[in-house]
Amino acid sequence: MHPARSTRDQLTLIDHLNALPFPEREEKWTEGDIWSGPGHHVAVLLESRDFWEERDEEIVEEAEQEIEAAFGALAAVLTGRWGEPETVDLSPYLGTDSTDPDRCRGGGPDPVVPEPMWFLCGLAGGMSVWRPTPAGRWLALAIGQADPEWPIQLLAAIGEASSLPAGPCPPGPAGTTS
Repeated sequence: MHPARSTRDQLTLIDHLNALPFPEREEKWTEGDIWSGPGHHVAVLLESRDFWEERDEEIVEEAEQEIEAAFGALAAVLTGRWGEPETVDLSPYLGTDSTDPDRCRGGGPDPVVPEPMWFLCGLAGGMSVWRPTPAGRWLALAIGQADPEWPIQLLAAIGEASSLPAGPCPPGPAGTTS
């Protein structure tokens, strides 16, 4: 397991990131699994072991339960602060209704998905979102895994409100919703 951070430590990190301005260009922090860029901060709060050598069902289930428990504890505190979260489905950001896998990253009539949404939709199917103060930002928690052999991660992301408008996900081609 990634060095476990307590719920208190995770909240401290989230509060710190939420207070920071967004940098003008992408940067990886030298401490921890944290990176930032224009309009976003992302942090790995907890990470399981990888499953390259052994993907036994019991081992994976134990890792999933540990990450889900950490997610639940942290979500309970954030809900106490800012109310019930929105549940955001990340699949529309992938452009899965298109034959072009990079639909959301390209130009033309199709939308460009900003970070951290692009990163998150590659790891997780959904996320819980709060709209904390200062206004103009959102905070998300997600559980993600890049591939079955990779570690399961509890992720926190903070983004500009414009990267995640309230309501349905990004418009698809010709102004329809995906």
